[in-house]
Formats: sequence, C-alpha cells, structure tokens
Amino acid sequence: QVQLVESGGGLVQAGGSLRLSCAASGRTFSTYVMGWFRQAPGKEREFVAGISRSGGNTYLHADSVKGRFTISRDNAKNTVYLQVNSLKLEDTAVYYCAARLGLYVSVRREEYDYWGQGTQVTVSS
Repeated sequence: QVQLVESGGGLVQAGGSLRLSCAASGRTFSTYVMGWFRQAPGKEREFVAGISRSGGNTYLHADSVKGRFTISRDNAKNTVYLQVNSLKLEDTAVYYCAARLGLYVSVRREEYDYWGQGTQVTVSS
C-alpha cells in the first residue's frame, strides 16, 4: 500500500508556472506507474500525464498540455513532479496524483490503485 500527498498548488496569474509534487510513503515507490489527473469544477476527472516506473517513459495526454507540462519522478525521494508552465485559465482544477501497480501508463482513472487528496491550482487573468 502507498499513501500519496500532493503539494505545490496555489493561485497564479496566467502565463505563470508551478511545480506540483506528490510524495509517496513506503519503500516500493519505484514499483508503481504514476499519473497526474485533474478535475475542474463541474467536469470529470481527466488524465494529464503519466510516467513509467523507472521514469524512462512519459506520456502527456492532451494537446492542450503538451509543450507546457512536464512529468518527472525521483525514486530515491519517492516523489513525482508535474511542472506546469504557461498556465492558462482553463488549467484551473484540483490536481491529483495516482499510483498504479500495472506495467504501463494508463489514461483510465479506474486503473489506478491509490490516490492523493489533490492540490488546487487556480489561474487568474
């Protein structure tokens, strides 16, 4: 079992940047595929980015975040990161990290086994 705690969210002006972190408990962090999801008010939770267990493979789901978001992980620190740049109003959401015991990144939220509580990102004009 793993517990996930996100941090790094906040209020930022459009065009700004944030670095979201997700710290995991336990000694088996490197055995989990990790993902970031987000949920905007009134919308379903959507996949944003995923990273393989070693960190060697990353996946950004939507064209809307490609080139602006970067996912990375540090297995020695049991932490996964989401660097979000050039923020837009539509990036406003609660951002969640999630851990998956499978071998590959999945865009399906039901395939993730553990979730954090989320961190709020609010982009203002």
